Amino acid sequence: MQVILIKDVDNLGAAHELVEVKPGYARNYLIPQKYAIEASSSNLKVMEERRKQLAKKESKLMAEIANVTEVLKASPVKVGAKVGVSGKIFGSVTAIQLARAIREQKGYEIDRRRITVTDEVKEAGTHKASIDFGKENVVEIEFEVIGE
Repeated sequence: MQVILIKDVDNLGAAHELVEVKPGYARNYLIPQKYAIEASSSNLKVMEERRKQLAKKESKLMAEIANVTEVLKASPVKVGAKVGVSGKIFGSVTAIQLARAIREQKGYEIDRRRITVTDEVKEAGTHKASIDFGKENVVEIEFEVIGE
């Protein structure tokens, strides 16, 4: 029996995918749990329309990610920190501080959980961080730690 998956199902397929399963599995588990719907001609047309809409949405999202990447790579983000006489920072720069600096300087709201500071930042200067936008879109940016 062919069904169209509504949600991702482990060891079976991803959402909006047409799969072949045994009739009992479809009738007794997938359809009642709202994981799938029967693959009728009208449901197939709806699935194709959803795929087109998702493709448009994804291409728009990729263009926005490219735009954000260009802005972030144009110039390093400046993060302020309390610095001692020898140039060492009291504490370290975290992803939260970097996300706040990006929001204030570049105007983009980036979730702190998507930012990974590559090395432990303990002194003033230029450092690197990576931002994961999802779907294998990881961008490496530079940020500069300056004394306040």
